[in-house]
Order: sequence, then structure tokens, then C-alpha cells
Amino acid sequence: MKSLELKINYMEYDSLDELSTEDRELAQAALDAIRGAYSPYSHFNVGAAVRLSTGEIVIGANQENIAFPSGLCAERTAMFHAGATRPDAAMSALAVAAEQDGKVCAFPATPCGACRQVMAQYQARSGKPMEVLLVGSEKIWKFSRVDDILPFIFDSLK
Repeated sequence: MKSLELKINYMEYDSLDELSTEDRELAQAALDAIRGAYSPYSHFNVGAAVRLSTGEIVIGANQENIAFPSGLCAERTAMFHAGATRPDAAMSALAVAAEQDGKVCAFPATPCGACRQVMAQYQARSGKPMEVLLVGSEKIWKFSRVDDILPFIFDSLK
């Protein structure tokens, strides 16, 4: 038996102003996408934005349903929309932002396990890393690939 250690590297920013123009644009799209959220039960509004290999940005927002768990997270609405309408364009980056009680959350909201696995599938499908940008009003975290937020990705092909 041996003890192993897992380390994850990521960047932390204090504001949108510190981001590159491209990352700031994606983060702002996720923040803007919050307006499309339908969350009458949790009152936790989430927006997501996916940058495609074409440079186009596709957005999504969480959608709740009284017949829980029939709703869907913002990340998956954005990715599924992009996958269905632009199947030949790889997803190169995804940004997520959330608000509660009308205020953007100070610290980033992190994707659920199901969203992380879908992100991993699209990353594998493209054969290239998908960056992940998690946006809060006080901190922004940037990961260079999905593996960094989902170590030991389920992949039955390996």
C-alpha cells in the first residue's frame, strides 16, 4: 500500500478586471445569463456560458420544476444547447456565475457532479482541454481543464 496525493492548480482573481478580454467576455456572458434562470423554489439563480471553438458563446440558465428533480442546471442547459445546435464546434471554455437574493454570490458556485461529468464528456469528445471559469463577485477561479474539478473522471473507454 502507498499513500498518494492529488494536487490541483488553478488561478484566483479578485475581479473581472484582472481577466483577459476573452475570459472577461465569457464571465460577463455567464453573469448576464443569470437573468434567464427560473428558480421559484431555491431562489438560487445560475447562469452559464460556453465558448465554442468558433468563438461563439452559447448561454444557459438553471430551470427548476415543481416535480423535483425535473429541472436542469445552467451548465447543462448551455452545453446541451451548444451540442444540439452546433454539434461540430468543440466547447473550449465554460463559465458559471450565481446569485441569491438578487446579489451575485461573493464566492464562486461550483458545478454539481452531474454537470462536471457532462463537461468531462464534451471535453473528451473534443480531444482538447475545456477551461472552467467560476465567477463570484469577490473571487474568480480559473481551471485549465475539467479534470481539475473532477479528478478520476468516469471514462469506461480507458
